[in-house]
Amino acid sequence: MQGPRPVVLSGPSGAGKSTLLKKLLKDYENIFGFSVSHTTRQPRPGEVNGKDYHFVTREEMQKEIDAGEFIEHAEFSGNMYGTSKGAVQAVQAQNQICVLDIDIQGVKNIKKTDLNPIYISVQPPSIEILEKRLRDRKTETEESLLKRLNAARVDLELSKEPGLFDLVIINDDLEKAYSELKEVLLEEIKKTEESRKS
Repeated sequence: MQGPRPVVLSGPSGAGKSTLLKKLLKDYENIFGFSVSHTTRQPRPGEVNGKDYHFVTREEMQKEIDAGEFIEHAEFSGNMYGTSKGAVQAVQAQNQICVLDIDIQGVKNIKKTDLNPIYISVQPPSIEILEKRLRDRKTETEESLLKRLNAARVDLELSKEPGLFDLVIINDDLEKAYSELKEVLLEEIKKTEESRKS
């Protein structure tokens, strides 16, 4: 694949990936592009098809997976999620650094592809803090909250595997976490800015 190296951001729900990403996209307008994932879940209020997710049926998604069109996919809480090759190529075609927000299963799947991204894990300081963040969102039922916390425990355990991530950010202090994220991406950001000028 041509273009800048993609970035894989992983970490449990509530670790602060979205917040860090928003800062990055604001500070480096047009440098980063977000690959739009596919999902079989229903849109949440305010979500836009093709912008937040490609909302598809299970049949449509399975057909494309079987055809080898997905870099990674996983099932979570009864819904399928995945990243298609086309979604990443669409971002790279605009000479942007493609950002992939992917769970730990997905990270392991991408390791088997030729994507060669920068792997970053964003983690909460503790499971207790994560639980508080998720409760404060008030978007989950108790059952789905417990599912997310269990998934987070597994995620954090699996992410300890040596060599899986290029960088692990413990998101205790947002500004500190953000500067660690920027530092690891600086080289790709510079390359992208330079190739725009030429």
